[in-house]
Amino acid sequence: MFIPLYDTNKLRHIKLQYVTIGLIALNTLIYFATALGGEQFSNAAVLGLGFIPSVVHNKVELSPEFVVIPESLSYLTYSFLHADIFHLGGNMLFLWVFGDNVEDALGHIRYLIFYLLCAVGGAFFQGLVAWDSQVPLIGASGAIAGVVAAYLILYPRVKVWVLAFARIPLRIPAFIPLILWILFQIVMFAAGGEDQISWACHVGGIIAGAMLVLILRRRGVPLLAAADEAPAPATDPAIIAPEPAASAVPAAQPAPRWGRASAPD
Repeated sequence: MFIPLYDTNKLRHIKLQYVTIGLIALNTLIYFATALGGEQFSNAAVLGLGFIPSVVHNKVELSPEFVVIPESLSYLTYSFLHADIFHLGGNMLFLWVFGDNVEDALGHIRYLIFYLLCAVGGAFFQGLVAWDSQVPLIGASGAIAGVVAAYLILYPRVKVWVLAFARIPLRIPAFIPLILWILFQIVMFAAGGEDQISWACHVGGIIAGAMLVLILRRRGVPLLAAADEAPAPATDPAIIAPEPAASAVPAAQPAPRWGRASAPD
């Protein structure tokens, strides 16, 4: 419904959102590294690094050739894999538009912790509602959903440029597209939407982000603020005081009982 393009919210506590930039660069590098490795390598990466609930919950044992990390680490590693360039691009666009101000409000280190915990929250909720699933979950959408929830709580009245219905440029308060996006995730999850999209992962990320931003934000950073209501910049920028465009996609596997992933929404 809305594609975010740009917000008018300036950084106040940091000079550069280098964690956000680093996450975008890392996701992009990993995507091209797996894509250029060919389909077989890409499928092996999905099986070895994707989050597979039945494997994590010891219901199914992964073939030894695909075991590259401890199973528990897949709560994080899944979020750095993407099904295709559109899946990657949508997630990174949301992260670019909204991540810098969340990083500004939390501080670099706490923002990185926040982002990773939102990814864990998305995988955890997916595993909770699909305990025995053998379908790998991949994509940064759980973490991105947490960033969206945090931005909504911190800066609901900031003006954001969006493309409505991918065609009409509008400058509107952030709460309009973000609330609609969050409601869409919840409705689709409750309705049991498309099988190739993990709405549960989105909802888990939203819940994690909404809770964590209350705990991890800098002291003095207000909630529900407009762009001009944020506190003055810290004197030391190094003080340490997060489809929609894309979705976490349960990818397919090369094994006979698992198939190839379809494109994200």
